[in-house]
Formats: sequence, structure tokens, C-alpha cells
Amino acid sequence: MCDDFTALADEAALAKRGLNRRQFAAIGAAAAGSMTFGAACAAQGSSGLAESNVSITTPDGTMDAFLVHPAEGKHPAIIMWPDIAGLRDAYKIMARTLAASGYAVVAVNHYYRSAKAPVMQSISEFFAPEGRAKLGPMIQAITNKGITSDSKAIVAWLDKQDAVDSSHKMGVEVYCMTGGYAVRTAAAVPDRVGAGCSFHGAGLVTDAPDSPHRLLKDTKAVFLFAIAQNDDHRSPNDKVALAKAAEQSGRGARVEVFHGDHGWCTVDSAVYQKIEAERARQLSLSLYSKL
Repeated sequence: MCDDFTALADEAALAKRGLNRRQFAAIGAAAAGSMTFGAACAAQGSSGLAESNVSITTPDGTMDAFLVHPAEGKHPAIIMWPDIAGLRDAYKIMARTLAASGYAVVAVNHYYRSAKAPVMQSISEFFAPEGRAKLGPMIQAITNKGITSDSKAIVAWLDKQDAVDSSHKMGVEVYCMTGGYAVRTAAAVPDRVGAGCSFHGAGLVTDAPDSPHRLLKDTKAVFLFAIAQNDDHRSPNDKVALAKAAEQSGRGARVEVFHGDHGWCTVDSAVYQKIEAERARQLSLSLYSKL
């Protein structure tokens, strides 16, 4: 999860670009996405797509979300759980780009129990003291039981959408704080989720009995665990535990440390790394193509 360790890496990355955090945040998520992700990709991601803000009923209330898909036809579905700063423009950019590859993508607000999205405009807001104070209670409101029930509700909702081809299994991709949600979602609805991708994910290996790496045996999915290099430096045994758990459970999993720091795949992150983000995206598309 994003913390002081991550904040230092972000500040170092910004210093190389001659910016401080306040200046970077002022650029705005959409502008940051254009600056780092490339105007051509953003244009491609919005071409021939249909999108809408949607509501998903869960046992705990109404989850707001962003649905985007090719304008015509039915397509395999992908659930996108954003990072610690929540659903915002950066993740809409990323959802559009994924949808342009032929998927119905729903990017969800995992903080819906506390507030509608966006709760933050960019990841930079989280690192300010007031940002952490704001998100603290929202994070506490999310439980593993809640993630499981949310996942079941999202899958059931997607299967009823005209743009979704329910003859295919679904994919799920997660970032940062929601790192373990890839496994939890796949374990919640094993017959419907066929692929999970975790990018610089947190909380994948813990001492808890229901740690995500221990839930791999309860899934029927294949996985990509794309680990940030600074996360690996801090917890070098996590990749070993993930690979071992995948092997013991008979789940296909690619566990790889990428040449990018925590947050390298998120377009409004100070450490966004275009080359490695694109490489991770291509690996995820290779999994989704088999859904």
C-alpha cells in the first residue's frame, strides 16, 4: 500500500522532473495521463467506445462505477479495482484503453460505503496529511467479507449487461491497496473469474489465515502478479511465497518483479513508467485473450 516509503520514491521521481508534489497535483489527472500515457493512446482509448456512470446494488448499499466498452457487440468483462486514491479520471483513462482492446470494463468505487467517487482527484492527494486523514475511515470500512460480497454483486451485475458476453469468463485487475482483491474476487466467484492481474499490489502475502496467497487454491483462474521493484526490495520473500502457493494450488501464475517503483502502472502517478506499464499491459492482455 502507498505509505512513507512510497512517498519518498514519488518525491525523488518528481525532483528529477523539476516538480514538487503540489505542482504535480495541480497538473490534474487528465493532463498527467496525457503527458505520460501519450495523446495517441488516450485518443485510441476513446474511439468507438460507449461509456456511462452506473450503479451496482450490493448487500451494503449502492456502489457507483464507470462502465466502458466497444459501442457494438458483446465482450468479455473485466473488473477494475483502483488504487488507494480510488476511482477518478486516471482510472477512467486506463479503463478506456483496456476497453479499446475489446472488453467491457467496469472500474468500481471501493469506497462507496463512505462516499461517491471521486474521493480524490489524483494519487498525490493521498500523501498530504489531510488526504490520509480523509481516507483512513474509508479504508477501515472495507472488510474482507465486504470485498467478497462486493465481488459477487459486481459479477452478477455484469452478467446482466447487454455489452457483456457471459459465455466468456471474466478478468479482474487491481492496483496498489486493492492488490489482494484479484485473488479475493476470483475466489468469491470461481466459476466466473478466469484471470486476475495485480499491479504493484499490496497485502498479497500476510500472516492471516485468509491471506490472498492462501486463497489461490479456492480459485479457477490464472494470474499475473506484477511486483514493483521497491516493494520487492522491502519484502523480497513475497514473490517466493506467491509462486510457491500458486504451484501448490495448481494455479497458473506469472510472478515477476518489474523495473518500476510502486505505482508505475497508474497514469497519474509520479513514478509512472511508460515502457514497463505497457509491458505489464501486454502481459495482462495475453491472459484476458484466453477468457
